[in-house]
Amino acid sequence: MKILKYVKMFLYVVIQWTWGILQSLLGLFLLAKYRYCKRTHYYGSICVYHNGKFGGVSLGMFIFVNGTRDEQWIRATTVHEYGHTIQSLILGPLYMFVIGMPSMVWCNSKKFISQREEKGVSYFKFYPEKYANILGSSITKEAPPTIESGIPKVYFEKQAQLLKKEKIQTE
Repeated sequence: MKILKYVKMFLYVVIQWTWGILQSLLGLFLLAKYRYCKRTHYYGSICVYHNGKFGGVSLGMFIFVNGTRDEQWIRATTVHEYGHTIQSLILGPLYMFVIGMPSMVWCNSKKFISQREEKGVSYFKFYPEKYANILGSSITKEAPPTIESGIPKVYFEKQAQLLKKEKIQTE
């Protein structure tokens, strides 16, 4: 059984450095930036716990997760980002176009941030994020982020304010 584990990890690395070389090279460059941060191996990938301003990103066999967040968030995000590494294995050179760029726009675009905050749309409803959760959790058997955790806190705060206003108006 242990041999099968090593064969899987070997194939994971070989495929990431051939079929997924574009994103693995980008991940290697980002690794150089965060070379002094804590690193672990996670199901064949290299997980870096960075101290930057972003939450997480996956580039080839490299996972970058914000190590300054709480342990539950870090664990769930690592599972999610691992799911993106599987998408990289499947899509290879298409990954950046099919997953990477749409995910980056969904995460950082003011339009989509506003949509999530105003309408309470979960970050994990968008196809790259949704399938990263499914793939990551099905392989690792660990819990990914919940749909609810992807809804911005601002949305709940606004809903609470609206309820408060309605209560005051009805009194």
